[in-house]
Amino acid sequence: MSYCADVFRRVRRVTREVVIGNTAVGGSNPVRVQSMLTHDTLDTAGCVAEALQLAEAGCEIVRLTAQTKRHAANLENVSRELRAAGCHVPLVADIHFKPDAAMEAAKWVEKVRINPGNFVDKRGDAVPDYSSTDYEREIDRIREAFTPFVLFCKEHGRAIRLGANHGSLSGRILARYGDTPEGMVESALEFARVARELDFHAMVFSMKASDVKVMIHAYRLLVQRFQELGEDWNYPIHLGVTEAGEGEDARIKSAIGIGSLLADGIGDTLRISLTEEAVCEVAPGFELARAFSSSSTGFRQSVQLPAPFNPLVYRRRETEARQVNGLSLGGTQPVRVALLQAQCEQLNASGKEASADTPVEFAYEQLPLLEVDPRDAEQMRALQEAPTSLVAVKDGVDMSPVQAQRLLAAQLSPGHALLLKDTLRTPGEENLSAPMAAGINLGSLLADGIGDAVLVRREPDAASALRLAYNTLQAAGSRTSKAEFVSCPSCGRTLYNIREAAARVRAATGHLKGVKIAIMGCIVNGPGEMSDADFGYVGGAPGKINLYVRHTPVQINIPQEEAVEKLVELIKVHGRWQDP
Repeated sequence: MSYCADVFRRVRRVTREVVIGNTAVGGSNPVRVQSMLTHDTLDTAGCVAEALQLAEAGCEIVRLTAQTKRHAANLENVSRELRAAGCHVPLVADIHFKPDAAMEAAKWVEKVRINPGNFVDKRGDAVPDYSSTDYEREIDRIREAFTPFVLFCKEHGRAIRLGANHGSLSGRILARYGDTPEGMVESALEFARVARELDFHAMVFSMKASDVKVMIHAYRLLVQRFQELGEDWNYPIHLGVTEAGEGEDARIKSAIGIGSLLADGIGDTLRISLTEEAVCEVAPGFELARAFSSSSTGFRQSVQLPAPFNPLVYRRRETEARQVNGLSLGGTQPVRVALLQAQCEQLNASGKEASADTPVEFAYEQLPLLEVDPRDAEQMRALQEAPTSLVAVKDGVDMSPVQAQRLLAAQLSPGHALLLKDTLRTPGEENLSAPMAAGINLGSLLADGIGDAVLVRREPDAASALRLAYNTLQAAGSRTSKAEFVSCPSCGRTLYNIREAAARVRAATGHLKGVKIAIMGCIVNGPGEMSDADFGYVGGAPGKINLYVRHTPVQINIPQEEAVEKLVELIKVHGRWQDP
């Protein structure tokens, strides 16, 4: 695979080291964990207190928004007060739309994140018939606007993150590439080429999206393009799923997107973006980073096996549908859910019935299952000669579950269906929480089209395990069992209390199976990141909400206290409402 060394054995991608204040990313450094302040950047005391709380929790890099030059100028006060308090965690300014704010911010912080989709360009729809001459003229405009900023950062030892977002690509990129991973990658490369012309290399790259498949494909494509461009395009990578949401769903979604890439050795720093207090992002960030802190025992191939998935295009692995214990499995059937027999009995004893949307479909011990060690050539030969069946990796195989299950999938004929396990019960795995184990060991494979059924047993409580299984299927885009919410983490740009609003929206609409609702703090990424949502709830002005149908605003400046009721009315008008 051109985007990583080996899909069956984790080999960390070799990058240059980029220094950010007293911290370095890339090279031989551990994966760094970041978070972002939720306070208004003009609130010096609030920002300092929140940054100190993050640093106390172990956060290694702190980001804060600077939406205007005035906000950027106050970074001087935030930085001074933070350093006076004895905290030297590097600060990163987050910039959208305002090159003058970026230049001001670079005076006071160690790193500046710019969004190449809106640093020069304003938000707009794709422009038809964009000629090559027009395109080159726009590149010259980027060079003119970006060059002074790069030279300032070079002179003052600042780093730059080129952070492309799926939801905020320029009209120029949309015209040529569409709203695609290819467009995200090229959006960043346009700016990187200008920086390299100026011999500036203190760059970190990110390709963030709220859809985990888009996010995974964009990062893989970026690394593949780096490798095509040459060895000196060895820049560090920052990983994140934009607008992951809150609670268990958000942790699963982040584990799928970030964990999939870390398993391939991609990623030098990460942030888990939660619609929760900023400090809540730190512990799961370290949990995810620690899961990949050393190369796992992999499989060195004697004969090169093809990867069992397309790294850049989602396609479900082909299998033959079959009847298993009275239920159809494989083929085009939905991915099925199994629990341990003891968990099934626990559910029965509790008197709680699984809902029609989240049934227990199999008891693991009752499955006609062949379990094998995918490294054992003799076992694999015997499997290929056996009648088609349901297959799984046997317990105790000394490989990471991701790579072991990839290895099995790579050697299976299309006739065999595959049961995925959230744990192989290998030593040390007990330190990984159940949502993280499900996201990494099940969700990352499902996002690549691997798996016909899943077994969740890392979570001993039966009801929690069942919920976790279906939440993982939904986060990976494999099976829908409830409403889906995309919500951004709060930051200094947020125009209302997004955590309270998210709770109210969920309470009112959480029963609407198959309806996707986006809850966004502001317009920076809002309309773009929620373009595949059915309905959007977006901050338009302080305390005011704009409601969207897909990416089109239909009601503007609704008082926040009325907005949830208006959202429900809108859903009813569009025929998507069902009574609870």
